[in-house]
Amino acid sequence: MATMAATSQEQWKENLNLHLICRDCKEDPPNLVEEFSSGDMVCGTCGLVLGDRIVDTRSEWRTFSNDDQGSDDPSRVGDGPNPLLNGSQLQTTIAFSDSANGRSRDLHRAQNKSTHDKSTKTLLAAYKELGNFCDGLHLPTIVSNTTKLLFKKVHDANAFRGKSQETVIAGCIFIACRQHKVPRTFREIFALTKVSKAEIGRIFKQLEKFFAAENLAAKTKVEKSGGQMVQEGEYNTTQSTDPTMLCERYCSQLGLKFAFINLSKEIAVKTDKVGSLAGRSPLSIAAACIYMASHLLGEPKTPKEISNVAGVSDGTIRNAYKLIYPKREDLIDPKWLENGKGDLKALPTT
Repeated sequence: MATMAATSQEQWKENLNLHLICRDCKEDPPNLVEEFSSGDMVCGTCGLVLGDRIVDTRSEWRTFSNDDQGSDDPSRVGDGPNPLLNGSQLQTTIAFSDSANGRSRDLHRAQNKSTHDKSTKTLLAAYKELGNFCDGLHLPTIVSNTTKLLFKKVHDANAFRGKSQETVIAGCIFIACRQHKVPRTFREIFALTKVSKAEIGRIFKQLEKFFAAENLAAKTKVEKSGGQMVQEGEYNTTQSTDPTMLCERYCSQLGLKFAFINLSKEIAVKTDKVGSLAGRSPLSIAAACIYMASHLLGEPKTPKEISNVAGVSDGTIRNAYKLIYPKREDLIDPKWLENGKGDLKALPTT
């Protein structure tokens, strides 16, 4: 009896899914075409009209790059909300043209004065400068957006008032690059922002402490209210630059093939385990590994060529290479020596 009752319930279960098919063709899936010009839903196979009064949800105009010149922009809505700006961003703007009378111009000026937000103006100016810096370093959009978010946190907290805006931006760029695994050196940021390397190092450490404290306070507040901090909202303290990331970028700038990138990255990883270059900067480690890989695979690069890319002196590269040369058999995997790929005898002794 229980089985029969369950069968009857399944038999009379209402299907709430609306499935429209052509009653003549009975194709499934149906070939339906929305003709917005006439407002009809038509079967694309036989032409039977299946519905009328179709609402056209598309835009009623086409906007081109220079349509808004001369105040003839047909759009009647504003931009979407920007999370990087403060306020509701839903205010109305009174527009005027040169041909309009003086009253509309006066209204426009009065409205601008009443809605003028100095904080938003400062943020927009900082974002413009920040975007130019990121474009100069050829950084992806996600790094630029992260830098803007970090700068907004500093601006909203009114922190580092004694520091210049360029200094704070330089520190935020350095942190964002590390977070997204596209590290840039102090020298590269200095060449673009003109903020000294020592100042970038100081503001970097101060920003790390500030963001960590902000994250801890926000996490404590959420946990007290019975919630849980989402991972996207947490700030993770950045780690030291990995030489393997620098190897990939430097090899690309030197015009070396993919095999050189893989070999130099492997040498860098094993160098860290062996400890031959403990205490050396990631730049000198990456440069020495590329120097060894290029000679091993038959396309040698001089220390001078590598120094122009890595930003360290050729003497530093030679000194680092002297430390890893005695461990060459431990650092180089035998697969790179098979079938004449590489030759240990090609490695320079100094």
